[in-house]
Amino acid sequence: MQKFEYHLQKYDATGFWGGKVDLAQMDIEFNRLGRDGWELVSTFDTNSSYGQSRWIVATFKRPRAIA
Repeated sequence: MQKFEYHLQKYDATGFWGGKVDLAQMDIEFNRLGRDGWELVSTFDTNSSYGQSRWIVATFKRPRAIA
């Protein structure tokens, strides 16, 4: 049976109403994690009031090394 380990990466959403993220920085970090064997599973945003995004959270997984 395959076992996995997981990693959560949080990105700040900036701007007056939120929702603005640094896509270039996310691209760099997603590719770095991919080279380290992490696979992107999902992303979601966290809302504060009035639909403003506070953070974008990305979930990654990779096979866990068997000891």
